[in-house]
Amino acid sequence: MPDWLETRVSWPYECLRCLHVWEADFVVRTLIDAHGDERQIWLSSGVVVQPPWSGTCCPGCGAYHATSFPPGYLDRHRELVPVPDPEPEPCLPPAAEPDRAPAEGTPLTGRLLVAIGVPVALFVGYELYASIVAAANPHH
Repeated sequence: MPDWLETRVSWPYECLRCLHVWEADFVVRTLIDAHGDERQIWLSSGVVVQPPWSGTCCPGCGAYHATSFPPGYLDRHRELVPVPDPEPEPCLPPAAEPDRAPAEGTPLTGRLLVAIGVPVALFVGYELYASIVAAANPHH
């Protein structure tokens, strides 16, 4: 009889707060000592962790209000597994027209002009106001 046995298990969960459903993969090592007593060690990504039925944290909202199902439960109840979001289309710049040469420089947008122009206008206006007030009050 071997001194240990290793099995892989997927453990399904559901968060009772946000209703997120997920599965976590574990490796279970069952160790047998010289007296024939068995001990289980649970590993996740090679790190020793608590058994799946003790204090699991939801990866969706971070709550510790998760319930677990028996292994294989989600295989029999696929309606509980959320459909993954489709990958977004890559944002590509518009293709240049073949008969037209690209412009030398890209013109600044109106938003950029406003973002730069408004603070400059306020600064110049304040400096002008301060110089007029200083000229009107020569005693200060």
